[in-house]
Amino acid sequence: MLIRAFIPAHITAFFAPVRREDPLMSGSIGAGVNLSKGTNVFASVEAGALERHVHVAFNGEPVKREDAVISYSVAEEIVPEDFTGEVEIWQYFDFPNGHGFGNSAGGALGTALSLGHAFGGTWLKVARIAHRYEVIHGGGLGDVVAQLVGGIEVRIKAGGPGIGVVDNLFFEGYRVLVVPLGPLHTKEVLDGDVVKSIEVEGRKALESLLREPSPERMMALARSFAEKTGLLGGELLELARELDGVISNPSAMIMLGRGLFALVREEELGRAKNLLADLEVPYDVADVHMERPSVGRWVG
Repeated sequence: MLIRAFIPAHITAFFAPVRREDPLMSGSIGAGVNLSKGTNVFASVEAGALERHVHVAFNGEPVKREDAVISYSVAEEIVPEDFTGEVEIWQYFDFPNGHGFGNSAGGALGTALSLGHAFGGTWLKVARIAHRYEVIHGGGLGDVVAQLVGGIEVRIKAGGPGIGVVDNLFFEGYRVLVVPLGPLHTKEVLDGDVVKSIEVEGRKALESLLREPSPERMMALARSFAEKTGLLGGELLELARELDGVISNPSAMIMLGRGLFALVREEELGRAKNLLADLEVPYDVADVHMERPSVGRWVG
């Protein structure tokens, strides 16, 4: 049996972490956008072996448990203990790991949904498992609940699936321009001194967005958040200012990655692409993914 799940990449625009003793009560508030590109997870389940084996691969390459502890933990909880056979999890990422596109959550949620489809359960039950291990192992706090709803999302109440409250912004005509330049490690940032500033500025940004809910306001708040917290500076800030000169909405920093994103109109894309090409800066363009993730039997 081969099951395929697609999980949209998720970019956080601004956020404030919320940590509780119970991982399901932990999460983040804030806002972000889901992309039409993301993580494809294929789960191959073959019964009949003498023992229970679980294997995970990233982009076609097998990975050890310590290098994929979240996905392995999710799989080992969902695969029944009395199952004897081979379970292979193949995760393919459209964006590089560690760059702020929610790959960790995409792999965890894709693994959960594909194995839930194979072995039984519900979306909520398996998504909670993915969120729990994301929190426990420092993968992220709000990506799973955001990816579950799609669109341009607003996390109003922190928590895992079934606990956190996520709303959506209305929008029309926007595409997402991304400029991924390098990685930032979520755990290192959230364990650092900057977290206090993130908590204060993230809550202020959410309150402001809820008073004036629009994608344009979200981008302005995202840019302000990135600058006020000190996360956006140096050459990346200079690039953001150059990009601002050719698009109508301010660009903002990908949380958390060394890169930028912007909501752009179709007529603006050409100018933005020309600028980035002249600067020899890598970029990509995606649509906003409006649906929840997809999962089902794969027939190739």
